[in-house]
Amino acid sequence: MKSLIALQECDIRMRDIRMKREEGPRKIQALEQKLAEVEKHLEEESERLKEYAQDRRKAEQEIEDMEIRLKKAEVKLSNIKSNKEYEAALKEIDDLKREKSLVEDRVIEILEKTEALETSHAANRKRTQEAKQQFRLDHEEIMKQIRSLDRDLDTLTKKRLRISREVDPVLLKRYDTLRERKGGIGVSPVIKGVCQTCHLNIPPQEFNELLRGDKLMTCPNCTRIIYWGEDERLMDNTGA
Repeated sequence: MKSLIALQECDIRMRDIRMKREEGPRKIQALEQKLAEVEKHLEEESERLKEYAQDRRKAEQEIEDMEIRLKKAEVKLSNIKSNKEYEAALKEIDDLKREKSLVEDRVIEILEKTEALETSHAANRKRTQEAKQQFRLDHEEIMKQIRSLDRDLDTLTKKRLRISREVDPVLLKRYDTLRERKGGIGVSPVIKGVCQTCHLNIPPQEFNELLRGDKLMTCPNCTRIIYWGEDERLMDNTGA
């Protein structure tokens, strides 16, 4: 029984290590997702800056074209003889100036947006570099923990193999079956007449039989193999 208890303790520790180890890849995935979001935001800002630059070049080209048209319209104005043509030319010049003014306002607006975005982009670029550095540090720390857990798991796996050889094969098979069906717990201590796994009382007669310790018993409620948890002979199972 002492070996079986040691085996159960070993299995619990292995289960806990595996659960903890599974957290590592999830943490790394979360870190990767967080970094990807930061990088995506920076990339979106870069794209907007490119769009602003394109819009500005396009608007400035429109202004240049309008200036050429204005010069031509002014030259044309000086050669006009009739009042009707003169008025039409003046209207054309006014319309061009008004349109040019609107485009110039648009250029100013683009410049203001570009300046604000460049300030934000510079700050975010710095934050992204810091996030990448932090990601590398966190990733390495998680991998370090995983390697440590793998070493612990390897040690426990070898220990479990050694302990399992000390247990009767029929009993070992029964224990493994219970453990697989009962959430990883196949052996449970009974303290003060209560099964410490299902937390239900053991009938007095069966508890008295358990105290004698002369046969293998199971909990009538959860069917796990049980032992008297206050038996000093079973307390120290660390070397089993």
